[in-house]
Amino acid sequence: MKNIIKEFEQSQLKIIKEANGKSIAKFNVGDTVSVKYRINEGGTIRIQAFNGIVISRTKGEDHYSATFTVRKISSSIGVERKFVLYSPLIAGVELLKQGDVRRAKLYYLRKLTGKASRIKEKLDFMDHSQQSPISSAE
Repeated sequence: MKNIIKEFEQSQLKIIKEANGKSIAKFNVGDTVSVKYRINEGGTIRIQAFNGIVISRTKGEDHYSATFTVRKISSSIGVERKFVLYSPLIAGVELLKQGDVRRAKLYYLRKLTGKASRIKEKLDFMDHSQQSPISSAE
């Protein structure tokens, strides 16, 4: 029974990826992202960006109904929006900063304000594709 469901999910994901024809940046909880989504106003379609911190993800990247929640502060009011990862309304997801967190859900950010709600940025100065000069000199 589970194999049939798994096969169905994989086939749906393949169909959705082929139809959208776009690639979505790899991001995790704690990352700061810019989600660009299409808004239909009357007869015109425009793209609006929603910049914020990813506070939760559901169902992983290999599921066709995976979702993620983005939180931002607008005029000192917290605004959260939930997006479907493979929605045709999403024009793209751009990774702005990588956050260094140890939780899967960052719901505790809802209670914090100001500097307390900041997330430590993951800094990776060394490029792993290049060898360090010390090891190459030996």
